[in-house]
Amino acid sequence: MSHDPGPLRIGEFGRRVGVSPDLLRAWERRYGLLRPVRSPGGFRLYTAEDAARVSRMRQALGDGLSAAEAAGIALADDPRASRQGPAPNAVARMLASIRAYDEPGVHAVLDEGLAAFGVDVVLRDLVLPTLRQVGLEWQQGTLDVSHEHFASHVLRGRLLALGRLWGRGGGPLALLACAPGEEHDLGLIAFGLVLRSYGWRILLLGADTPVVTLARAVEETRPALTVVTSVEPARLEAEAPALRGLADLVPLVLAGPGASDAVCEQVGVSRLDGDLVAAAGDVAAGYRFEKR
Repeated sequence: MSHDPGPLRIGEFGRRVGVSPDLLRAWERRYGLLRPVRSPGGFRLYTAEDAARVSRMRQALGDGLSAAEAAGIALADDPRASRQGPAPNAVARMLASIRAYDEPGVHAVLDEGLAAFGVDVVLRDLVLPTLRQVGLEWQQGTLDVSHEHFASHVLRGRLLALGRLWGRGGGPLALLACAPGEEHDLGLIAFGLVLRSYGWRILLLGADTPVVTLARAVEETRPALTVVTSVEPARLEAEAPALRGLADLVPLVLAGPGASDAVCEQVGVSRLDGDLVAAAGDVAAGYRFEKR
């Protein structure tokens, strides 16, 4: 840009910096790359400082760095850009609320994080670590199963509320389901929320989905990607023949602790690895499936 036109709304800003609004929003949510100001009417406006960070990000991506590495470089020269997440005691506060069956307390911690950092960061640095700790303490006997059920109920309801109308739009469709017998779908919901921030549409079938039911949904909706998750490998192993047939119809990946190398090889598909926030970004960045 030859001169600074002043703060811009995201459509015009995206045209000037050569990046789509959807991708800019994803970079803002995931990395804190952009720091918009508010107009008197409440619109988010982007500045020359934002454009400089986008330029550094694009240069680093062009050099072959990952998006996370590129964002780190783009932010390194800007001390005002915060890459921090929720306070270190946020997980402890949420766990204390869970132990006390304090639903307003859980929501208060979530509200603080969402207001300050957005969905992606809160999922990565607060919700998922809390769920892992709840599961660990339940296994160790320091939390009762009632605490685990309470936490799952409260967080599941809140995440689904954040995903309201996530099936709308014109982006590619992701179909998300748990294997038959699998009841744990919170990680799947979190993945869907992050993928939605990249412009995808989400169809959630959720817990304990028979493969025949999943196949009917696949045939009717023809998603760009189908994700099946399980905590236990045995649930996926039992469905391996049916899942292989499903993989012939649609791009399919497995996820969760049950998606071992052996199971994925048996089914003949890839695994959705590690951090769900990062995995959603990788899926969005690597989307090459033919749109039906």
